Amino acid sequence: MEEFSVNNMEEFENMAENGDIRIAKALVNTILQNLKGRKRHIPALSVFVEEEELILDVTVDREDFIFVLETNLHKFEVHELYEECAEIVKAIKYLKEKQK
Repeated sequence: MEEFSVNNMEEFENMAENGDIRIAKALVNTILQNLKGRKRHIPALSVFVEEEELILDVTVDREDFIFVLETNLHKFEVHELYEECAEIVKAIKYLKEKQK
């Protein structure tokens, strides 16, 4: 599980809205490491919000794996992380075949 700190909730919300690559990597890496498991909700990242002294734990629902991978693929392309893109495409194909 990826961990990082932000100053306040607004900063985290901005990161999420703007497609911060750290969030995308945490989600995608969590999915790639858990393709064959049975657990439904997988912890992906933990964010410490300093001003509120709050910890946000973000999980990924196994039923959303394909959607999350497809959504984040473009972010990896923009950052020219092509090896990771290939892994994402392979995982999407695997998950779609598994659904049949």
